[in-house]
Amino acid sequence: MTDATQARIGEIVSGSDVVLFMKGTPYFPQCGFSSRAIAILDRLGVEYASVDVLQDAEVRAGIKEFSDWPTIPQLYVKGEFIGGSDIMMEMYEAGELGELMAEQGVAKAS
Repeated sequence: MTDATQARIGEIVSGSDVVLFMKGTPYFPQCGFSSRAIAILDRLGVEYASVDVLQDAEVRAGIKEFSDWPTIPQLYVKGEFIGGSDIMMEMYEAGELGELMAEQGVAKAS
């Protein structure tokens, strides 16, 4: 992956408090894992940005290298990689994901 792609991913990750790299869009997820990730974020009621990796092959390949994580979706909070949909679900069910959002001062969706 190119340095330019890494830099672009870094800018995306740092550009919003919560960023989800996913397949599809929040309104039309293209896989069950992305759909579950969106459902969790929506239940938490936080503002988030999403990136459809199906629209950009460089980002799709690059995000896996960026995070050293092999699957998509991938969640970032305040620039920190949190994990994929399974980790999100575990953290959500334990109340940890909501706590993390509150601790990080993530804005509620309007």
